[in-house]
Amino acid sequence: MTVVVFGSINIDLVVEVPRLPSRGETVIGHRFFTAGGGKAANQAVAVAKLGVPTHLIGQIGDDEFGQILLKNLHNLGISTEGVVINPHTHSGVASIVVEERGDNIIACAAGANNLVGEAELRQFQTLLPQAKVALLELGIPLSTVIAAAQTAKNSNCWVILDPAPAQPNLPNELYSLVDLITPNEIEASQLVGFTVDGVTTARQAATFLHQMGAKNVVITLGNQGAFCSTGDENYWVKPVSVRVVDTVAAGDAFNGALAAALASGKSLKEAVQWGNIAGALAVTKPGAQPSLPSRDIFMKMLAEQSPYFD
Repeated sequence: MTVVVFGSINIDLVVEVPRLPSRGETVIGHRFFTAGGGKAANQAVAVAKLGVPTHLIGQIGDDEFGQILLKNLHNLGISTEGVVINPHTHSGVASIVVEERGDNIIACAAGANNLVGEAELRQFQTLLPQAKVALLELGIPLSTVIAAAQTAKNSNCWVILDPAPAQPNLPNELYSLVDLITPNEIEASQLVGFTVDGVTTARQAATFLHQMGAKNVVITLGNQGAFCSTGDENYWVKPVSVRVVDTVAAGDAFNGALAAALASGKSLKEAVQWGNIAGALAVTKPGAQPSLPSRDIFMKMLAEQSPYFD
């Protein structure tokens, strides 16, 4: 029931402000903190916190940030033998500004993430035989993602692609290599070329993505829940009502819980509900990895929620 996560690892430098700045404007913030980040690292933490054995594949720089990140991952019980330390570049850094309502803007310096390639692919191939789920994202070179998807396609595991950071015009071969694609509404809009802003447009987008070669599609819709399409069946998972503090890593919480559920033998429908609940819990706390729910908190909310499917 192992999950292997392949992708980006960052240190997050977070400033909390009363409102997001306009172009050229300086807004005085009231709190600063650092935390582990990067989409793949966040997703690996989300899986591990739910009690599922997790391997992370990626690259960091041989710098202070890299050492902090590696120590944090070890402390969370994540296997990091697939994390390459590169002495010739810096670790990935994300500068995040979060306003009081929870919205954010993010700028990244990818650093070592831009160099993920053959060494990491070899580690990935070594770990796949024991994996129930392989989770991929786009914070590393697209050619490496495609090669990872091709490698994972030959294994007997679920291959999930979180198409973020958003990239338009993904090659058709990538769609056909994954079992499940999980864009949010912004990413879905970029992939399909029209605005996705609710269940109706999500259904239209899912149809388009199936035509591109996607086998299963889950589109997360923020406070509107999530829409899932298998091609044969469509359903909407209603949102969980929570007080929003910070939306950073909500999508990573969703994908991590989705992968954890599938690795635990749950159906796709059940896995989408797991993702929905984890994403809701993540927005109730500040930061990326610090906001990801523990198994105890997650299971308590899961038990309290009826399966909201339409």
